[in-house]
Amino acid sequence: MMKLIADSSANLTMLEGVTYQSVPMTIRAGERDFVDDETLDTHELLDYLAAHNGKSSTACPSLDGWLKAFEGADEIFVITITSSLSGTCASAMAARDVYLQSHPEVKIHIFDTLSTGPEMQLLAEKLAELHAKGLPFDVVCEKAQEYLATTHLFFSLKSLHNLAQNGRVSKLTAGAVGILGIQILSTASSEGTIQPVEKCRGEKKTREAMVQHILDTGYHGGKVRIHHAENPEAAGALAASLRERFPEADIEILPCAGLCSYYAERGGVIVGFETI
Repeated sequence: MMKLIADSSANLTMLEGVTYQSVPMTIRAGERDFVDDETLDTHELLDYLAAHNGKSSTACPSLDGWLKAFEGADEIFVITITSSLSGTCASAMAARDVYLQSHPEVKIHIFDTLSTGPEMQLLAEKLAELHAKGLPFDVVCEKAQEYLATTHLFFSLKSLHNLAQNGRVSKLTAGAVGILGIQILSTASSEGTIQPVEKCRGEKKTREAMVQHILDTGYHGGKVRIHHAENPEAAGALAASLRERFPEADIEILPCAGLCSYYAERGGVIVGFETI
């Protein structure tokens, strides 16, 4: 049996046509731990964080969490958030090494996406598509890695507080966001880090800049996956702008789960797309 596993930053709870499992990350604020699984109320999480004045942080899945997810499959594809900003990929690799000691016949491949959210969703969908064709495990891995090189990520954020607090961006960069409606438009760099590309004021200008950067990157009507942190209006408007140019585009919108809601913060929009 094949199993597709991703950490919870993929914002997926299921994937049609395959056995899919999400391994939860954890958000810690004050004395509370929010486990990023299907029972998490992200609205409550965002409200709690907005009222919380102390420090907060995130934790990658435990070794045991990965080991339990591996059970029952002989071919396993694992998708993780960027290793440049999280220990999640390293924890998955450690779990793989432990699991293979007692299950040497199992095949496990770990994809470090150097990204998050919707770009992870795109890779998951491609893996499901390739597996459905009956291709050998190694061929699926090779073709999926090639596909990952054709996908990209942009995101617009109204606050960088949590990213700065956890050392993902500089406090200097974070300080300029949110003032007078300024949002920051960023991308996932080739090294899997956050690379700011433009500051915009207001939803309309942010959306226009986002569309332009997507087009400049080489998008010409392929898949687009939009994830948002309680901002369906901005996500829908972005989808509409892209459909004006590409009416047949395959565009889906999903709400962020816990980890992406924590870092994107309320109002954030994350976009993954392919340029094949």
